[in-house]
Amino acid sequence: MNSINTSDSTTEKKETVMNKILGAISGSFAPILGVLAGSGLISALISILTTLGWLSPKSGTYAILGAAGHAIFYFFPVFLGITLALKLGANGYVGGAIGAALLEPHFTDLVASHAQNVHFLGIPVILASYSSTVFPILIAVSIYSVLDKFLKKVIYKDLQMFVNPLISLLVIVPLTVLIFGPFGTYVGGALAVVIKLLSSTSGMLTGAVMGAAWSFLTILGLHWAVIPIFIANLAAGGDPLSPMIAAAPFAQIGLGLGVFFKTRDKDLKTLAASGLVSGALAGTTEIITYGILVRYKRTMLIVAIAGAIGGAINGMFGVKGTAFALPSFLSIPVFTPIGLYLVGTLTALVISMVLTLILGYEGKSDVVPEKTVKDVNRETILSPLSGEIVPLSKISDPLFSTETVGKGIAIDPTKGEVVSPVDGVVTTLFPTEHAIGITSEDGAEILIIVGVNTIKLKGQFFTSHVKQWDTVKKGDLLIEFDIENIKAYGYDVKTPVVITNTNQYIDVVPTSDGNVQAKDELIRLVV
Repeated sequence: MNSINTSDSTTEKKETVMNKILGAISGSFAPILGVLAGSGLISALISILTTLGWLSPKSGTYAILGAAGHAIFYFFPVFLGITLALKLGANGYVGGAIGAALLEPHFTDLVASHAQNVHFLGIPVILASYSSTVFPILIAVSIYSVLDKFLKKVIYKDLQMFVNPLISLLVIVPLTVLIFGPFGTYVGGALAVVIKLLSSTSGMLTGAVMGAAWSFLTILGLHWAVIPIFIANLAAGGDPLSPMIAAAPFAQIGLGLGVFFKTRDKDLKTLAASGLVSGALAGTTEIITYGILVRYKRTMLIVAIAGAIGGAINGMFGVKGTAFALPSFLSIPVFTPIGLYLVGTLTALVISMVLTLILGYEGKSDVVPEKTVKDVNRETILSPLSGEIVPLSKISDPLFSTETVGKGIAIDPTKGEVVSPVDGVVTTLFPTEHAIGITSEDGAEILIIVGVNTIKLKGQFFTSHVKQWDTVKKGDLLIEFDIENIKAYGYDVKTPVVITNTNQYIDVVPTSDGNVQAKDELIRLVV
């Protein structure tokens, strides 16, 4: 029995590391998915208007609409700097400033002019363009969050407001330009060499590798290293690589179709539809990439398989690109022979869609087990704590204040006990015991997180009295926590109580204000 438990523990730790990485990435994109969707649709509109000849690429209208559609993508480092820093519990504005430094005109002028012998304190700088990149800012802000945590411990509290940002920017921006950014450049250069070697041996093998890997290279921002190869090939008469990688975005379109037809989640269906329009018409698949692919781990394997098969077909048939264009239905004419190109890309699309419909897009760690999933009914949720009612908008974590996680209420507790607000099943219990998810007998999915960023306490001052999948009754003690010690460590104990399946209800209505006692009525769910 002990050996089994040890094995399970090891697996859980491995999954936790992977979940943390993917959680950080997907969590940093979650707040900007709506902007990505809207911008992608603007790009699709521009593509349609220019294809029909109703809009000239040289017109002011084109430039202004292009700015509206492309801004979010160009300034990715700024937006991701903000959202990832907040996700990791650091200052979002400092994270945004780190990203903005990479796009500051004085720095970008050095890149655009191909300046030589650029140094920082005598250290040579490898210049690179960071617009639209993801990988460098993810590393930079991750390191910044660690530094920020350290500074909060050693800098006098009254000085932290300006000293912490000062030190952080002075340290992280140079490190990003000197190390984090060039690291991607070096990896990308090595990647380009490998691709050249592959393409000189077997078109089918190269197509399989490129089709499978392209989506993930895009996430890491390493795809830019391959673009010069495309352009050089086009100058020589035709590019065989772009049809191979085209299988990847078409596989993502297939994934979007599969999720659209399979999901019953209205928000996810809307997200998939937005991604399909922008992906199919403009070749911008970021909505699917960051809204679905990174969020649901099973879809990564589906897209890799479909992309590999479609890429291998285009590589085997020797399909070539005749102009540089993002793969979409509107760009089909730039590939030749068109018929064979369609065989490869549509094969990737269909395989991805069918695999998604058959296998689903959620893994075991993404979904509540079958026995707990049910239709929802009208229901009243009791208060799990005693304390003062606080609107979610007052919570410093934007995932709750913007109701991204779901609608609900927060409580500033006066007693360190969390009790069950419903009769149901414990479907989630965080290893740190600071948060718990319960699915009620009537279908409500309730998430209770004690405090803001208290996950960083790693379970200290929290004691759980239940296990995952335990059946609980209203008023059963779930978690005890030490309010005074948590506050002493500088953490806010305001506790969000949210309905994570909000979209299944007509409305989620708080029924209490002022002070509330545990087991008083708190939220009414309307169906």
